[in-house]
Amino acid sequence: MRIWDLHPGYLDRKRLLGEHRELHGLVNIISQGKRGYARHPETLRWVGHLPALCTRHQLLVSEMMLRGYNHHSPVPEFNPPGTWPDIFIDTPVDQLRLLADKQADETSARIPIPRNTQQLWAQHKYSVMAHDPHLYTTLGSEVAHGKYRDDMSGLVNLMIETMRPEPQNGRLRNALNHMWGYVSDSQHHMPEQDGELMQLIRQQAIVQQKRYLLESTALSELSIWIPAIGTGATSSPYT
Repeated sequence: MRIWDLHPGYLDRKRLLGEHRELHGLVNIISQGKRGYARHPETLRWVGHLPALCTRHQLLVSEMMLRGYNHHSPVPEFNPPGTWPDIFIDTPVDQLRLLADKQADETSARIPIPRNTQQLWAQHKYSVMAHDPHLYTTLGSEVAHGKYRDDMSGLVNLMIETMRPEPQNGRLRNALNHMWGYVSDSQHHMPEQDGELMQLIRQQAIVQQKRYLLESTALSELSIWIPAIGTGATSSPYT
């Protein structure tokens, strides 16, 4: 049993769907007091964090639906997501190494395992903008030639921590506006509703093959915070 702490975009099909299946089992164990795997380390670290575990489910489902998979097994949703576990079974940087070893084909996941902090930062950039714009403005230089230039472990931990709270609406819209700048054209007007804008960004990123957006955590992560999309979307630009 494993619940990854990395963004689900790093998981290939086998691990994405596998985590989703195991997460449902873990929710049942915690919420219904079932005995199976009750003393497993992964179970123990999520005890007392059921809302956050269900938010992780939303992230998995959003990534699944972005890739064109169907979903018909909801879990309770909590707002806000509550507190997250403060321990890891494997550190996030070790999780990146594990995935790099297990997923030899770099095209098997939507987001490639980063080779350096600059690539890691580029993948998380718009998610950070939506959650903490002040950090966004200062982190670029820190990654380029500051404290995070060679600190993959510290940076991936910071990315995970930053993306856990729900973003404020104005910050979320600002990030969407920046993402829209990559795909906007004369044929499409920018939608006023966040949900419609997110859907159009997804579609145009595929049509125009904007790799920078296609390998962004924000392409699925931000959707869970938009009520019009959430994890209940029925169409995907990957289908």
